[in-house]
Amino acid sequence: MTEPRQRTLAGAATLEGAGVHSGEAATLTLRPADPGAGIRFRRVDLAGKPEIPADLDHVVSTELGTQLGAGEATVMTVEHVLAAFAGQAIDNALLELSGPEPPIRDGSFKDYVDAVRRAGVVEQDEPARVLQLKEPLAVSCDGGASYVVAPAEEFRLSATIQFAHPVIGRQYASFEIDPETFARELAPARTFGFRADAEALLARGLARGASLDNTVVLDDESVLNEELRFPDEFVRHKAGDVIGDLALLGARLRGHVIAECPSHQGNVALARALAERCRRRNGTPIIDAAKIMQYLPHRYPMLLVDRIVEFEAGKRIVGIKNVTINEPFFQGHYPHHPVMPGVLQIEAMAQVGGLLMLEGEETHGKLVYFVTLDNVKWRRPVTPGDQLVFEVEVLKIKRRTCRMRGTGRVDGHLVVEAEMMARIVDA
Repeated sequence: MTEPRQRTLAGAATLEGAGVHSGEAATLTLRPADPGAGIRFRRVDLAGKPEIPADLDHVVSTELGTQLGAGEATVMTVEHVLAAFAGQAIDNALLELSGPEPPIRDGSFKDYVDAVRRAGVVEQDEPARVLQLKEPLAVSCDGGASYVVAPAEEFRLSATIQFAHPVIGRQYASFEIDPETFARELAPARTFGFRADAEALLARGLARGASLDNTVVLDDESVLNEELRFPDEFVRHKAGDVIGDLALLGARLRGHVIAECPSHQGNVALARALAERCRRRNGTPIIDAAKIMQYLPHRYPMLLVDRIVEFEAGKRIVGIKNVTINEPFFQGHYPHHPVMPGVLQIEAMAQVGGLLMLEGEETHGKLVYFVTLDNVKWRRPVTPGDQLVFEVEVLKIKRRTCRMRGTGRVDGHLVVEAEMMARIVDA
């Protein structure tokens, strides 16, 4: 199978309207982006025009939609526009937004698909990131959502929903996801809600922009809109939401996703499990502990990398640190409640980054000194039994100096992140 290339927009396209929950008017302009940039929102209405990457690390809420945030800047209800981009196989784009929420338009994914097609699509000179499972994965969540992902050569989505309402009941649909199928079978399906819930939602500051023009509304017995676009429009929209939330992986998925009663919380949990499985998919180290000691000068108790499982020269590296109760620092660092010191988490990440810089014969016998740390954040404690998965990518490299961004995760959850600058020096 020919590996796909990354894709972005050929030009720009703009949509206007109000957000379904905020009710605030906003303009969304879709623009091209460089290879590897991913999908990013830019809040052009805020000071400094902050950007929010559309990835799992920036999910801040999954209540009645998926919300992203970076610092004080947030974007609500991102799943519709992300579904359209994923459905049209767009890897990189900049989304300039003048409010807290993209326009809901008619409540479906269609206007976003049309905007992508108006702007046009171009291939880029970089391979697309593809996530393909080699063995099944099952995920269950509070609230009844459950998922199974089976290995497959293409992306197929099968979804089942069940509501105690005479118009919905139990619905099932299955589609092989490609740009034409998404545009034809899923994009027109609108979001839906129940009139009985409207008052409570409005009291909580939600659904302020919802109306019969952008939402399929149901009373106790029937649909209040004129007609449905599909007899099973409800499950089709839920399937589109799954695709939008899985777009937060930042990769094209190959596998058969079977979703039972999907929810935004469940979709994001599935995406995290898929990301973690991808990080661990090659259990065999490409650089083991013995080889690591040939490159790094560190020794017990300061060698904090057990193995390297992924490596792209000059670009990125993934390393593993298994945290056990036998670590010497647990004797003195909260011995009755052992927590790995945050500075040692950064040290382990830096050692992984050092291995990325020391590849090649010309660096033999050299040392890596880290000279700056920026944007360091610890998200949650690391305790005995955890496996830390560090991913370090190059942001900029010039001769012997390199700027890198690193993240550390446990079970798919971000626990530590930092930007680092290092320099190669003579031993």
